[in-house]
Amino acid sequence: MFGLVRRNTSHMVCMWNRLAAYAGQHFSQTTSRNTVVVERWWQVPLSAEGRPPRLHPRRHRVYRLVEDTKHGPKEKMELILTQAVPKLGGRGDTVCVPKSVGRNKLLSQGLAVYPSPENLAMFVQEKKQLREGKPEDRVQTSSGQKTAEFLKKTKLVVPLHTSIDYHISKEIVSRYFQKELKMIVPTHALTLPDEPITTVGETWCEVTVNGIDTIRVPLLVEPYEDYASKRKRGQDQGPNAQEDGCLPADDTQA
Repeated sequence: MFGLVRRNTSHMVCMWNRLAAYAGQHFSQTTSRNTVVVERWWQVPLSAEGRPPRLHPRRHRVYRLVEDTKHGPKEKMELILTQAVPKLGGRGDTVCVPKSVGRNKLLSQGLAVYPSPENLAMFVQEKKQLREGKPEDRVQTSSGQKTAEFLKKTKLVVPLHTSIDYHISKEIVSRYFQKELKMIVPTHALTLPDEPITTVGETWCEVTVNGIDTIRVPLLVEPYEDYASKRKRGQDQGPNAQEDGCLPADDTQA
């Protein structure tokens, strides 16, 4: 009797240890349950009542795959991000990710929540407040933060026609933002110095990102020079113009 009790106790301890180890496993380490559905390529003929079917030794062992849940396309899950996640989106964005990423990374680390009606309503109200609320209550988006960081490291070069009496306006600066930096900056987000820019030199312009952050970008005004003048200047300086940085590589190869 005591031997039986000892064996039962050891069996229960072993079982609890296995359960504890299984509970401590990561989601991705648990055994996945997959199903493979097959059917015989050749139909088995009906047999007489009360007799087993007569199977061919080779023909009836050939199967055709019907469904494979392991190697088939994986279903994705829809989540709402609570924080900015690189390569996915910012707070309040709805994303579709593989279940392994959603469960093991986003949900477990508190980076996302399920798109329940309550969560959807909460983030919709939050986005509405960010757009229509007070400027001091707004929060910059992830793309806005990247744009602001890029503007802090950049410099814009704008040519000036010295032969014509005019000044550099917001429309010209906005056009060269799109031409040189591949950025669309509307004129209402630009701020130029109070004095008109009519001479060559260094100055500045300010760009307001989403109405929240204002970044001052150095503005370098250079004399305008057309393609023919650049080519002529390069020919006058000789073949070493490219090495000295006076002529672009495209002009020397032409």
